[in-house]
Amino acid sequence: MIPGLTLATYDDGDRNALSDAMQVMTRAFDPLFGEAWTLGQLGGVMLMPGTWLTVARIDAAILGFALVRSVLDECELLLLAVDPLWRGRGIGRQLLDHSLAVARRRGITSMNLEVRASNGAVKLYEDAGFEYVHRRPGYYRGNDGQLHDALSFRLDMLL
Repeated sequence: MIPGLTLATYDDGDRNALSDAMQVMTRAFDPLFGEAWTLGQLGGVMLMPGTWLTVARIDAAILGFALVRSVLDECELLLLAVDPLWRGRGIGRQLLDHSLAVARRRGITSMNLEVRASNGAVKLYEDAGFEYVHRRPGYYRGNDGQLHDALSFRLDMLL
């Protein structure tokens, strides 16, 4: 763990946590791909049962966040983002591991995710044990009109 790193998990639409996530969202997602969510989208998802947001901080610095939604014994990692200034220091892995630990405590037995095929985070998910499920050709449309394949991954977790 990175010295001073804290991971705080929110099960509701805590206004400060949403604001923190949005700070990272605007910096972490390249506008070319159109993947960033709006505050309204983020807040709307947080109203759904079984959804949680984890924010990574060192003191007042917001480093990243993870958003997970669960239904019964499955969950989906909807978003994971690390501020570009903090990438390459293991924060994404800490957020992912923490999300998996929260899921296990809640009795969840599998986590799914989908990611743009060209996203560097694919290695993070593979290194964490996620298994490739399938490719969706041309699933994402970037702001420039280009189509990008999506990769689906799944991790079966032991309780």
